[in-house]
Amino acid sequence: MDIFKITTDETLRETIRHGNNRYPFAYYPENIWQFDFHRIDWHWHPELEFLSVAEGTALCLVGENKIELHEGCGIFINSGVLHRFEAQCSTFIPNIVFSPTLLAPEKSLIYEKYILPVINSSVPYQIFSPYTAWENNALQLLSQIFTLQETEQDNELYTVQLLFQLWDILLKNINPDSGSNGIHRVNHKQARLQAMMQYIHDHYMEEITLEMIAASASISKSGALHIFQSGIHTSPVAYLIQYRLAQAAEQLCATQKSVSSIAEEMGFASSGYFCRKFRQHYHMSPNEYRQKKTEGFS
Repeated sequence: MDIFKITTDETLRETIRHGNNRYPFAYYPENIWQFDFHRIDWHWHPELEFLSVAEGTALCLVGENKIELHEGCGIFINSGVLHRFEAQCSTFIPNIVFSPTLLAPEKSLIYEKYILPVINSSVPYQIFSPYTAWENNALQLLSQIFTLQETEQDNELYTVQLLFQLWDILLKNINPDSGSNGIHRVNHKQARLQAMMQYIHDHYMEEITLEMIAASASISKSGALHIFQSGIHTSPVAYLIQYRLAQAAEQLCATQKSVSSIAEEMGFASSGYFCRKFRQHYHMSPNEYRQKKTEGFS
């Protein structure tokens, strides 16, 4: 089975291009289970995203929230919102990612009157349930859009027509002013989170303390703990260890270096500590991981 991995830059912005300049729209019939470690890791994009769960259960993490999306449900994720998907079994999530400029050019009346209010709102996401009438209508439109991508080659005009209907439903049924802090404040916290994460990415081979991580974003240690916990549901030190383990996992696959050598290079105090942490995180030893990754996960 092919293993997929999401790619991001230093700010966690997804690097893949969704569509092209002439038609900034992409459809992805994805299964979370096929991604590395059964998760589509933390990322964001300026495009809008709609998805539904056709099979299984997806755990969606958006900011401070953990949302279980069961089969038949869906979600809208706003522009610029950091999110992650996980699964415990095969979970098929057909989804579309498109630029808001597909609906209208920036600075146009349509864009400023109907698109921008949602993008600049305090709504990071909207769940769609089949048990609420308007949300079910949105899910039905999504299903039509997905089917269209799979069955018709020249589908752009009808796709955009359906997207306008979907956006009309969304605009009429969400409150752009709901939420206390607003998406701009979320982005401010996200910027500090990304600054600290980038510091970890740049210095993970060295000795790093919580105080050093916090200082990289000019905040207190308690502030760093809060931003990490609310942003990606873990602590800065735990994230550091996870990042070191992820880099070690790549080294196990890409090189023939010994486990002890990799442990030392990745900043672990001892190979024994590294092996314990690796087993806790990946549920197998480094050598077992190297062997399974070489053969391909089943």
